[in-house]
Amino acid sequence: MEGGDSSEEDEDRQKDPPPEPTRFGWVQGVMIRCMLNIWGVILYLRLPWITAQAGIGLTWVIILLSSLITGITGLSTSAIATNGKVKGGGTYFLISRSLGPELGGSIGLIFAFANAVAVAMHTVGFAETVTDLMRENGAVMVDRTNDIRIIGIITVTCLLGISMAGMAWESKAQILFFLVIMVSFASYIVGTIIPASPQKQAKGFFSYKADIFAANFVPCWRGPEGSFFGMFSIFFPSATGILAGANISGDLKNPTVAIPRGTLMAIFWTTISYLIISATIGSCVVRDASGILNDTLSSSSSSETCVGTACQYGWDFSECIKNSTCTYGISNFYQSMGMVSAFAPLITAGIFGATLSSALACLVSAPKVFQCLCKDKLYPLIGFFGKGYGKNDEPLRAYLLTYIIAACFILIAELNTIAPIISNFFLCSYSLINFSCFHASITNSPGWRPSFRFYSKWLSLLGAVCCVVIMFLLTWWAALIAFGVVFFLLGYTLYKKLVGLNNVEDHVKNYRPQCLVLTGPPSSRPALVDLVSCFTKSLSLMMCGNVIIASPSPTAVEKVSSDSHVTWLNQRKVKSFYRGVVATELRSGVSMLLQGAGLGRIKPNVLLMGFKTDWCSDTPQAAHNYIGILNDAFDLQYGVCMLRIREGLDISQPSQAHGESLNLNKTSVSIDPAPQPSTVFQKKQGKKTIDIYWLSDDGGLTLLLPYLLTRRKRWARCKVRVFVGGDTDKKEEQKEEVLALIKKFRLGFHDVEVLPDIYQNPHVHQFENMVGRFRLDTNPKLDSDSGPPRQQEEPWMITDQDLERNKAKTHRQIRLNEVLQDYSREAALIVITMPVGRRGVCPSTLFLAWLDFLSRDLRPPVLLVRGNQENVLTFYCQ
Repeated sequence: MEGGDSSEEDEDRQKDPPPEPTRFGWVQGVMIRCMLNIWGVILYLRLPWITAQAGIGLTWVIILLSSLITGITGLSTSAIATNGKVKGGGTYFLISRSLGPELGGSIGLIFAFANAVAVAMHTVGFAETVTDLMRENGAVMVDRTNDIRIIGIITVTCLLGISMAGMAWESKAQILFFLVIMVSFASYIVGTIIPASPQKQAKGFFSYKADIFAANFVPCWRGPEGSFFGMFSIFFPSATGILAGANISGDLKNPTVAIPRGTLMAIFWTTISYLIISATIGSCVVRDASGILNDTLSSSSSSETCVGTACQYGWDFSECIKNSTCTYGISNFYQSMGMVSAFAPLITAGIFGATLSSALACLVSAPKVFQCLCKDKLYPLIGFFGKGYGKNDEPLRAYLLTYIIAACFILIAELNTIAPIISNFFLCSYSLINFSCFHASITNSPGWRPSFRFYSKWLSLLGAVCCVVIMFLLTWWAALIAFGVVFFLLGYTLYKKLVGLNNVEDHVKNYRPQCLVLTGPPSSRPALVDLVSCFTKSLSLMMCGNVIIASPSPTAVEKVSSDSHVTWLNQRKVKSFYRGVVATELRSGVSMLLQGAGLGRIKPNVLLMGFKTDWCSDTPQAAHNYIGILNDAFDLQYGVCMLRIREGLDISQPSQAHGESLNLNKTSVSIDPAPQPSTVFQKKQGKKTIDIYWLSDDGGLTLLLPYLLTRRKRWARCKVRVFVGGDTDKKEEQKEEVLALIKKFRLGFHDVEVLPDIYQNPHVHQFENMVGRFRLDTNPKLDSDSGPPRQQEEPWMITDQDLERNKAKTHRQIRLNEVLQDYSREAALIVITMPVGRRGVCPSTLFLAWLDFLSRDLRPPVLLVRGNQENVLTFYCQ
């Protein structure tokens, strides 16, 4: 019985699905989180003071400059976040999967540290408010500084408990904080409209007055921080919560939509709120006030000796202004927003909500980023902190590390000291993020395909430069330290990659087509050279290969390595290497090129060649060797592309204007520069179409190459159409599936056509005539033992069994040619997935007949493409 109960319990456990992790949308997960992180301690406790120091005008400049930097960074982050499917790890994941772990690691560590220090800043702001409330009620534990330290440590400990309880609890707390802040804003705005009471007037509040606005519009610098950049360094951390949503990317339902929309909306609304509060507080409250009800302007006192804007409203604060003993006014009283509001406790609640929510957001962001960094093991001794717990993979150990760092900075207990420290680290992070976006754009990386289009690489560069300049203007020595840390971390990661201590290159998947082109002398096949140059120019490796069929000799080597080939490429402005070899036969020569081309990791991964149009008239052995080259390339993990144009590729032999031969044996090399004929691939294509026939999954090379073409000016106006096979009954459903898949690949192709008619039976008479020469006679009257040996000696021969086994594929290629004639007669280029015949099942001549019939009698150039099954397109950031 016990055994039976145990088995039933096991079955129940197997039936219960694992708990689903909590996922958030763009409002709750990103916008509200970012707004709460931006609306921090600076908003309530320092913005009125900054307005008094810099004046309303320069305060707006500080706010707008901060928002410009964060806005540009938000656009760059949105572009990076939409460059594929985003996992957990926030900023570090986005950068490391876009630019590589070298820069991502530096940004991740600095950003995680900045967030940990930001926890301390917001907690100190909260503790400062609590301490002031206690002092107003006569409650003091030790002194003001130590009281802030004690309350700060207790607060951050409580926040740690909430964070470690999980994202669901933390998110519920954030919603509550958001509502509290909204109510406090409403209380403040109502308070500015209500007529001022004598008690508030004594503290400097007179409601909206034009004279107060005019007086507060200009700066009045005071104290050691009294300068534009001094105020900027204190304010800027209040604008730095823009990545709070991106930092929990792993907990979002759809990060590629949520991060751009939520981040940019948060920047917009918080900027508006800062501008409104700065203008309203500067229009209502004078800079200096005593708070004493008896300091009214009496009839006996002279208005001429009265100092300050308040004199016009019957108040005389001259004594405290002259002696610098004023305790109220926006220059002296940090709690001015509470004094102005309709109900002061609501502002206190807002301060609590803003400081605690921001501290909580930073306390969650830092461990999430640091955990992803630890799991990649880029740096020694940090892997311990990467372990996750529970359904959401919570980084509890990283939480504890963040708590310790925050506690250390809380002991400083001075908000104006902590804020500039954070400014430098956040500016450094934003500079690197913007530079990452610029670098990925300017290098034309094939993996850089963000679906978010509203960004500019030059704007990203401007943002990066602005961040660096401001860093040095704020504190030059702190900027040097920050960049010293970045370069040290970058150098260490590059060193590890160089000596092979870890596989950091595996963190980023960024496929580039490195092309080996079988051109013979490059001048003999200019069309093939021009097409491949469109794929590789300023992007990746291109190498023209030439095989001279001869016995190895100094004369042959001299001919194949002549400088005239490179000269011709340079004159054509084609950035390509040239490599020639001497071999006794073509296939062995190409094999030498396939295995020996390149240097280290800079080596070709795609073989491009012309189609052998004379295979029917050439010897069967030549056709067999041609297919053997394809098989050798597949064995060596190359992708293969084959170009066929109606005019023929080889211009070195006039008699072959409508055909070409793969015979690359050249007995002489001209010393004079070869002519530079124009080809179809040098012309602007206009508003034609590039038709892709995506007939099987080869890793995505069939889709990637046309995408690279559309990034060139001469092909940019071409419309890309994607054709796929399908069923008549499910045509619309299959079309939506393919569109959704292409959208995930971020290729920007929107025209998809499902072709159910490619499976219809075609007319096979012409095909049978084409392969008739290679049919193996299986007449039963002949000796039954003569068939198989002959096929072994002549493997290109086709038997009836071969035709029967490959009947479906044969009919498909014949039918596809009919479809191409119908749909793509006016296309600029046809790109089609190359069929592949199985060795031992499909004779080489039958395979070549498929390729010939598939691409014959077509006006546009035809590019047959087959990848090596390596995924060159991924859903994830590349």
